[in-house]
Amino acid sequence: MNKYKIGYTTGVYDLFHIGHLNILKKSKGLCEHLIVGVTTDELVKYKNKKAVIPFTERKEIIESIRFVDEVVVQSNMDKMSAWHELQFDVIFVGSDWKGTSKWNKFEEDFKEVGVDIVYFDYTKSTSSTKLREVLEKIRNYDVTKK
Repeated sequence: MNKYKIGYTTGVYDLFHIGHLNILKKSKGLCEHLIVGVTTDELVKYKNKKAVIPFTERKEIIESIRFVDEVVVQSNMDKMSAWHELQFDVIFVGSDWKGTSKWNKFEEDFKEVGVDIVYFDYTKSTSSTKLREVLEKIRNYDVTKK
């Protein structure tokens, strides 16, 4: 029996990699029903970036993963609003957010409504940022070779 009934996690899931898969797999291992919010292209701008893979394709990738029970659109960063709509009892997030003022506030807010926050270790070996840097180097290399 899983520890939690409904779990929730969100992400951009651009340039999908093993770190993304690990958080989804670990999350599903702790809950009966895993809801995953996929960030819209418009919201990705909060990272001062543009998604390489369009939203509809990123959403389809996440929908096809066996650890995911439900996919929802994440069009804002308001996690409490998501809780009011989805009624999850745990939220899963990467450890790179732990201790930030934003997530310290979420911890306070979620504690009041009985929602746990589980932080999973950030995958240091692979990240979308690192993949993006490699792609940029390849692109720049190709431009200088022409």
